[in-house]
Amino acid sequence: MTEPLPLLLSTTASVLNPQGTHRQPSTDAPRFWAVVPCAGTGSRALPAGLSPSAKLLPKQYQLLAGQPLVLHTLAAFAAVSRLQGTLVAVAPGDHFLAAYANRSFFTVGCGGPTRADTVLGGLRALLERGAHAHDWALVHDAARCLVTSEQIDSLIDDCAGDGVGGLLAHKLADTLKTAIAGPGGIRVASTVDRSDKWLAQTPQMFRIGALMEAIEQIGPAVTDEASAMEAIGLHPRLVQASALNFKVTYPDDFVLAEAVLAQRAHGGTLDRFGGERGIASDAPARTIF
Repeated sequence: MTEPLPLLLSTTASVLNPQGTHRQPSTDAPRFWAVVPCAGTGSRALPAGLSPSAKLLPKQYQLLAGQPLVLHTLAAFAAVSRLQGTLVAVAPGDHFLAAYANRSFFTVGCGGPTRADTVLGGLRALLERGAHAHDWALVHDAARCLVTSEQIDSLIDDCAGDGVGGLLAHKLADTLKTAIAGPGGIRVASTVDRSDKWLAQTPQMFRIGALMEAIEQIGPAVTDEASAMEAIGLHPRLVQASALNFKVTYPDDFVLAEAVLAQRAHGGTLDRFGGERGIASDAPARTIF
């Protein structure tokens, strides 16, 4: 039996002024929600040698340190007490996480053909379930499974008073090159000044109403939430994070992520989601389709 979610309280759209700040549609203090897009397949990341049955699972459900990858992600968010809830946006008909039901997250079958569509579906679902347009949404890649609760809290601390919002990022440390291709192969064309270059990470934190407006205006081609906000003339804040907050994208990334989790002892994931056997919590599932 599913646990009821809050009734709709407000869907009033936020209003941006020319400075990029918001006029609050409500006197209520803004709350914090997380949205984890979890509807992709991530075929590039699947390690070689998987059994045919395992290959049917998207990368976010592949085992990492004995647990489905996304559970490590959700464990970090579960430890952030300021979050009102974490919405996992899955593909329609995807019931994988029902076996790992936990009060710290709920799933909604609102996944679309692109990341932007999935995020937009998740934001709309939050409004339908009681969020306000001036509440904050922290959108996070399911495959960034090494994010820590401390990093999430740091983003909230730095952006809760900001007029636009912001994102975790890592200042580029390597020398950056442009390339040209020709008969002699791919060669260096030039060296790029890296002093103002950052690698965008997640979570990315923006007001629900403003982010919805930006995505709806720019369309599904945007690759992250910050670029949607940039496209409408705003400048999100950069919050220094860690190189370890990388996205599992290629097979070698599984090896590195497992090594990091082993060093951390991945106790948070095991404690939250049931230990070595992956036994589900006794909390009721909150899956909405």
